[in-house]
Amino acid sequence: MKQVYLSFALAMGLMAQGPTLASVLKNLAFADRASEAQALLEQQRPNHDTSSASWLAAVSWVARGASFVEKWDVAEKYAKEAHKGSQALIENGAKIDSSADLETALGASVEVLSKAYFAGGDRAKAAEFLHRERETYRGTAVETRIQKNYLTVSLEGKPMPALEATTFIGRGKPADLEGKVVLFYFWAHWCSDCKAQRPILQRLNYEFAEKGLEIVGPTRLYGYDGMGRDATPQQEESYLRGDYQKQYRLPVWMPAPLSTANFVNFGVSSTPTLVITDRKGIVRLYHPGKMPYAELRKTIAALI
Repeated sequence: MKQVYLSFALAMGLMAQGPTLASVLKNLAFADRASEAQALLEQQRPNHDTSSASWLAAVSWVARGASFVEKWDVAEKYAKEAHKGSQALIENGAKIDSSADLETALGASVEVLSKAYFAGGDRAKAAEFLHRERETYRGTAVETRIQKNYLTVSLEGKPMPALEATTFIGRGKPADLEGKVVLFYFWAHWCSDCKAQRPILQRLNYEFAEKGLEIVGPTRLYGYDGMGRDATPQQEESYLRGDYQKQYRLPVWMPAPLSTANFVNFGVSSTPTLVITDRKGIVRLYHPGKMPYAELRKTIAALI
Protein backbone atom coordinates (compact mmCIF):
# COMPACT_ATOMS: atom_id res chain seq x y z
CA MET A 1 0.00 0.00 0.00
CA LYS A 2 2.86 2.36 0.81
CA GLN A 3 4.26 1.84 -2.67
CA VAL A 4 0.89 2.76 -4.22
CA TYR A 5 0.78 6.01 -2.24
CA LEU A 6 4.29 6.80 -3.37
CA SER A 7 3.21 6.20 -6.96
CA PHE A 8 0.31 8.62 -6.49
CA ALA A 9 2.65 11.26 -5.15
CA LEU A 10 5.12 10.71 -7.95
CA ALA A 11 2.44 10.73 -10.62
CA MET A 12 0.75 13.85 -9.31
CA GLY A 13 4.08 15.62 -9.12
CA LEU A 14 4.89 14.66 -12.71
CA MET A 15 1.48 15.74 -13.99
CA ALA A 16 1.84 19.11 -12.27
CA GLN A 17 4.95 19.64 -14.38
CA GLY A 18 3.33 18.75 -17.68
CA PRO A 19 2.96 15.01 -18.44
CA THR A 20 -0.56 13.77 -19.02
CA LEU A 21 -2.30 11.07 -17.03
CA ALA A 22 -1.90 8.76 -20.01
CA SER A 23 1.87 9.30 -20.11
CA VAL A 24 2.21 8.57 -16.39
CA LEU A 25 0.15 5.39 -16.77
CA LYS A 26 2.23 4.41 -19.79
CA ASN A 27 5.39 4.61 -17.68
CA LEU A 28 3.79 2.50 -14.95
CA ALA A 29 2.64 -0.04 -17.54
CA PHE A 30 6.11 -0.48 -19.01
CA ALA A 31 7.52 -0.78 -15.48
CA ASP A 32 5.13 -3.74 -14.87
CA ARG A 33 3.37 -1.75 -12.15
CA ALA A 34 -0.11 -2.62 -13.36
CA SER A 35 -1.82 -2.53 -9.96
CA GLU A 36 -0.50 0.96 -9.28
CA ALA A 37 -1.64 2.13 -12.71
CA GLN A 38 -5.13 0.76 -12.09
CA ALA A 39 -5.34 2.38 -8.65
CA LEU A 40 -4.15 5.72 -10.02
CA LEU A 41 -6.68 5.64 -12.85
CA GLU A 42 -9.55 4.97 -10.46
CA GLN A 43 -8.36 7.69 -8.10
CA GLN A 44 -8.40 10.15 -11.01
CA ARG A 45 -11.71 9.02 -12.52
CA PRO A 46 -13.87 11.68 -10.72
CA ASN A 47 -11.59 14.44 -12.03
CA HIS A 48 -11.88 13.65 -15.75
CA ASP A 49 -14.38 13.59 -18.59
CA THR A 50 -14.57 9.83 -18.99
CA SER A 51 -15.98 10.14 -22.50
CA SER A 52 -12.96 12.09 -23.79
CA ALA A 53 -10.25 10.65 -26.02
CA SER A 54 -7.57 11.64 -23.50
CA TRP A 55 -9.29 9.65 -20.76
CA LEU A 56 -9.79 6.64 -23.02
CA ALA A 57 -6.10 6.73 -23.96
CA ALA A 58 -5.26 6.62 -20.25
CA VAL A 59 -7.65 3.69 -19.77
CA SER A 60 -6.02 1.84 -22.64
CA TRP A 61 -2.62 2.08 -20.94
CA VAL A 62 -4.04 0.44 -17.84
CA ALA A 63 -5.37 -2.32 -20.09
CA ARG A 64 -1.96 -2.75 -21.73
CA GLY A 65 -0.17 -2.72 -18.39
CA ALA A 66 -2.42 -5.48 -17.10
CA SER A 67 -1.81 -7.49 -20.27
CA PHE A 68 1.96 -7.18 -19.81
CA VAL A 69 1.69 -9.00 -16.46
CA GLU A 70 -1.04 -11.33 -17.76
CA LYS A 71 -3.82 -10.07 -15.50
CA TRP A 72 -6.29 -10.84 -18.24
CA ASP A 73 -9.51 -10.10 -16.32
CA VAL A 74 -8.26 -6.58 -15.53
CA ALA A 75 -6.88 -6.13 -19.04
CA GLU A 76 -10.16 -7.13 -20.66
CA LYS A 77 -12.23 -4.90 -18.36
CA TYR A 78 -10.32 -1.73 -19.22
CA ALA A 79 -9.86 -2.64 -22.88
CA LYS A 80 -13.64 -2.95 -23.20
CA GLU A 81 -14.08 0.48 -21.62
CA ALA A 82 -11.57 2.05 -24.02
CA HIS A 83 -13.04 0.23 -27.01
CA LYS A 84 -16.65 1.13 -26.25
CA GLY A 85 -15.75 4.75 -25.57
CA SER A 86 -13.70 4.99 -28.77
CA GLN A 87 -16.57 3.60 -30.83
CA ALA A 88 -18.93 6.17 -29.30
CA LEU A 89 -16.61 9.05 -30.21
CA ILE A 90 -16.26 7.76 -33.78
CA GLU A 91 -20.02 7.37 -34.12
CA ASN A 92 -20.34 11.01 -33.02
CA GLY A 93 -17.97 12.17 -35.77
CA ALA A 94 -14.49 11.96 -34.24
CA LYS A 95 -11.75 11.09 -36.74
CA ILE A 96 -9.13 8.53 -35.75
CA ASP A 97 -6.46 10.08 -37.96
CA SER A 98 -6.98 13.50 -36.36
CA SER A 99 -6.60 12.42 -32.75
CA ALA A 100 -3.51 10.71 -31.38
CA ASP A 101 -5.38 9.91 -28.16
CA LEU A 102 -8.24 8.26 -30.03
CA GLU A 103 -5.80 6.29 -32.19
CA THR A 104 -4.03 5.09 -29.03
CA ALA A 105 -7.24 4.18 -27.23
CA LEU A 106 -8.79 2.28 -30.12
CA GLY A 107 -5.63 0.54 -31.30
CA ALA A 108 -4.60 -0.57 -27.82
CA SER A 109 -8.10 -1.72 -26.87
CA VAL A 110 -8.39 -3.89 -29.98
CA GLU A 111 -4.93 -5.34 -29.36
CA VAL A 112 -5.57 -6.13 -25.69
CA LEU A 113 -9.01 -7.62 -26.28
CA SER A 114 -7.65 -9.95 -28.96
CA LYS A 115 -4.80 -11.01 -26.68
CA ALA A 116 -7.24 -11.63 -23.83
CA TYR A 117 -9.38 -13.88 -26.04
CA PHE A 118 -6.26 -15.72 -27.22
CA ALA A 119 -4.93 -16.10 -23.68
CA GLY A 120 -8.28 -17.56 -22.70
CA GLY A 121 -7.81 -20.30 -25.29
CA ASP A 122 -10.18 -18.93 -27.94
CA ARG A 123 -7.87 -18.33 -30.90
CA ALA A 124 -10.80 -18.36 -33.34
CA LYS A 125 -12.60 -15.61 -31.42
CA ALA A 126 -9.45 -13.49 -31.38
CA ALA A 127 -8.93 -13.92 -35.14
CA GLU A 128 -12.59 -13.24 -35.96
CA PHE A 129 -12.61 -10.12 -33.77
CA LEU A 130 -9.44 -8.75 -35.37
CA HIS A 131 -10.65 -9.48 -38.89
CA ARG A 132 -13.88 -7.60 -38.20
CA GLU A 133 -12.04 -4.66 -36.63
CA ARG A 134 -9.65 -4.38 -39.55
CA GLU A 135 -12.54 -4.27 -42.01
CA THR A 136 -14.28 -1.65 -39.86
CA TYR A 137 -11.21 0.58 -39.63
CA ARG A 138 -9.60 -0.15 -43.00
CA GLY A 139 -7.71 2.85 -44.34
CA THR A 140 -7.29 4.52 -40.93
CA ALA A 141 -4.23 4.95 -38.74
CA VAL A 142 -5.06 1.82 -36.71
CA GLU A 143 -5.37 -0.59 -39.65
CA THR A 144 -1.72 -1.68 -39.65
CA ARG A 145 -1.71 -2.28 -35.90
CA ILE A 146 -4.87 -4.36 -36.10
CA GLN A 147 -3.44 -6.34 -39.01
CA LYS A 148 -0.28 -7.06 -37.01
CA ASN A 149 -2.33 -8.62 -34.24
CA TYR A 150 -4.50 -10.51 -36.71
CA LEU A 151 -1.46 -12.05 -38.36
CA THR A 152 0.07 -12.88 -34.99
CA VAL A 153 -2.84 -15.22 -34.24
CA SER A 154 -3.65 -16.40 -37.76
CA LEU A 155 -0.71 -16.37 -40.18
CA GLU A 156 1.54 -19.15 -38.91
CA GLY A 157 0.83 -22.41 -40.69
CA LYS A 158 -0.66 -20.69 -43.73
CA PRO A 159 0.82 -19.82 -47.15
CA MET A 160 2.84 -16.63 -47.27
CA PRO A 161 0.82 -13.83 -48.94
CA ALA A 162 2.42 -12.31 -52.01
CA LEU A 163 4.66 -9.30 -51.59
CA GLU A 164 4.27 -6.23 -53.76
CA ALA A 165 7.69 -6.03 -55.39
CA THR A 166 8.04 -3.66 -58.30
CA THR A 167 10.58 -1.17 -56.93
CA PHE A 168 13.72 -2.22 -55.09
CA ILE A 169 16.43 -0.62 -52.97
CA GLY A 170 19.76 -2.42 -53.10
CA ARG A 171 20.60 -5.25 -55.48
CA GLY A 172 17.17 -5.60 -57.04
CA LYS A 173 14.75 -8.44 -57.58
CA PRO A 174 15.40 -11.62 -55.58
CA ALA A 175 16.18 -14.96 -57.08
CA ASP A 176 13.42 -17.54 -57.37
CA LEU A 177 12.28 -18.29 -53.82
CA GLU A 178 10.58 -21.57 -54.66
CA GLY A 179 11.93 -24.40 -52.56
CA LYS A 180 13.87 -22.02 -50.31
CA VAL A 181 13.55 -21.20 -46.63
CA VAL A 182 12.97 -17.44 -46.63
CA LEU A 183 13.46 -14.88 -43.89
CA PHE A 184 11.52 -11.67 -44.58
CA TYR A 185 12.98 -8.76 -42.63
CA PHE A 186 10.70 -5.72 -42.64
CA TRP A 187 12.77 -2.68 -41.70
CA ALA A 188 12.78 1.12 -41.59
CA HIS A 189 15.65 3.48 -42.30
CA TRP A 190 15.14 5.35 -39.00
CA CYS A 191 14.93 2.18 -36.85
CA SER A 192 17.78 1.52 -34.39
CA ASP A 193 16.51 -2.02 -33.66
CA CYS A 194 16.69 -2.73 -37.39
CA LYS A 195 20.32 -1.66 -37.49
CA ALA A 196 20.98 -3.93 -34.49
CA GLN A 197 19.26 -6.84 -36.27
CA ARG A 198 21.37 -6.52 -39.42
CA PRO A 199 24.57 -8.23 -38.11
CA ILE A 200 22.46 -11.18 -36.98
CA LEU A 201 21.08 -11.52 -40.50
CA GLN A 202 24.62 -11.33 -41.85
CA ARG A 203 25.64 -14.21 -39.60
CA LEU A 204 22.60 -16.30 -40.57
CA ASN A 205 23.20 -15.69 -44.26
CA TYR A 206 26.85 -16.75 -43.95
CA GLU A 207 25.80 -19.92 -42.14
CA PHE A 208 22.78 -20.99 -44.20
CA ALA A 209 22.77 -19.34 -47.65
CA GLU A 210 24.41 -22.32 -49.35
CA LYS A 211 21.91 -24.63 -47.64
CA GLY A 212 18.87 -22.87 -49.08
CA LEU A 213 18.20 -19.72 -47.03
CA GLU A 214 17.17 -16.49 -48.74
CA ILE A 215 16.73 -13.19 -46.88
CA VAL A 216 14.46 -10.48 -48.29
CA GLY A 217 14.25 -7.03 -46.68
CA PRO A 218 11.04 -5.13 -47.49
CA THR A 219 10.96 -1.46 -46.54
CA ARG A 220 8.79 1.60 -47.16
CA LEU A 221 8.82 5.39 -47.30
CA TYR A 222 7.91 7.41 -44.21
CA GLY A 223 7.86 11.00 -45.44
CA TYR A 224 11.18 12.13 -44.00
CA ASP A 225 14.90 11.61 -44.52
CA GLY A 226 17.73 10.54 -42.23
CA MET A 227 17.88 13.97 -40.60
CA GLY A 228 14.19 13.87 -39.76
CA ARG A 229 13.37 16.49 -42.39
CA ASP A 230 10.13 16.26 -44.34
CA ALA A 231 10.79 14.65 -47.71
CA THR A 232 8.78 13.97 -50.84
CA PRO A 233 8.68 10.34 -52.01
CA GLN A 234 11.28 11.17 -54.62
CA GLN A 235 13.58 12.83 -52.06
CA GLU A 236 13.24 9.99 -49.55
CA GLU A 237 13.88 7.34 -52.17
CA SER A 238 16.93 9.30 -53.32
CA TYR A 239 18.14 9.35 -49.68
CA LEU A 240 17.70 5.56 -49.41
CA ARG A 241 19.65 4.99 -52.62
CA GLY A 242 22.33 7.55 -51.75
CA ASP A 243 23.30 8.81 -48.30
CA TYR A 244 21.67 5.92 -46.45
CA GLN A 245 23.60 3.39 -48.54
CA LYS A 246 26.85 5.21 -47.83
CA GLN A 247 26.32 4.87 -44.08
CA TYR A 248 24.33 1.62 -43.78
CA ARG A 249 24.92 -0.21 -47.06
CA LEU A 250 22.42 -2.97 -47.73
CA PRO A 251 24.09 -6.35 -48.22
CA VAL A 252 24.27 -7.59 -51.80
CA TRP A 253 22.47 -10.78 -50.83
CA MET A 254 19.37 -8.97 -49.55
CA PRO A 255 16.93 -7.46 -52.06
CA ALA A 256 14.73 -4.77 -50.53
CA PRO A 257 11.32 -4.24 -52.16
CA LEU A 258 9.99 -0.73 -51.52
CA SER A 259 6.25 -0.62 -50.79
CA THR A 260 3.92 0.88 -48.19
CA ALA A 261 1.26 -1.71 -49.08
CA ASN A 262 3.52 -4.53 -47.85
CA PHE A 263 3.73 -2.91 -44.42
CA VAL A 264 -0.03 -2.51 -44.17
CA ASN A 265 -0.78 -6.02 -45.44
CA PHE A 266 1.77 -7.60 -43.11
CA GLY A 267 0.79 -5.47 -40.11
CA VAL A 268 4.21 -3.93 -39.70
CA SER A 269 3.56 -1.38 -36.97
CA SER A 270 6.71 -2.56 -35.15
CA THR A 271 10.10 -2.59 -36.86
CA PRO A 272 11.76 -4.85 -37.47
CA THR A 273 9.11 -7.48 -38.13
CA LEU A 274 10.41 -10.95 -39.03
CA VAL A 275 8.58 -13.61 -41.02
CA ILE A 276 10.04 -17.05 -41.85
CA THR A 277 8.59 -19.43 -44.43
CA ASP A 278 9.50 -23.06 -45.07
CA ARG A 279 10.45 -24.61 -48.41
CA LYS A 280 6.77 -24.92 -49.36
CA GLY A 281 6.09 -21.23 -48.69
CA ILE A 282 4.23 -21.85 -45.42
CA VAL A 283 4.71 -19.27 -42.66
CA ARG A 284 6.46 -20.81 -39.66
CA LEU A 285 7.22 -17.62 -37.75
CA TYR A 286 5.62 -14.18 -37.55
CA HIS A 287 7.36 -11.95 -35.04
CA PRO A 288 6.92 -8.17 -34.58
CA GLY A 289 10.14 -6.78 -33.11
CA LYS A 290 13.80 -7.81 -33.15
CA MET A 291 14.96 -11.34 -32.33
CA PRO A 292 18.27 -12.70 -31.03
CA TYR A 293 20.49 -14.91 -33.15
CA ALA A 294 19.86 -18.08 -31.14
CA GLU A 295 16.08 -17.92 -31.54
CA LEU A 296 16.20 -17.19 -35.25
CA ARG A 297 18.84 -19.83 -35.86
CA LYS A 298 16.78 -22.47 -34.08
CA THR A 299 13.78 -21.84 -36.32
CA ILE A 300 15.83 -21.67 -39.52
CA ALA A 301 17.94 -24.73 -38.73
CA ALA A 302 14.82 -26.81 -38.14
CA LEU A 303 13.46 -25.83 -41.56
CA ILE A 304 16.75 -26.14 -43.46
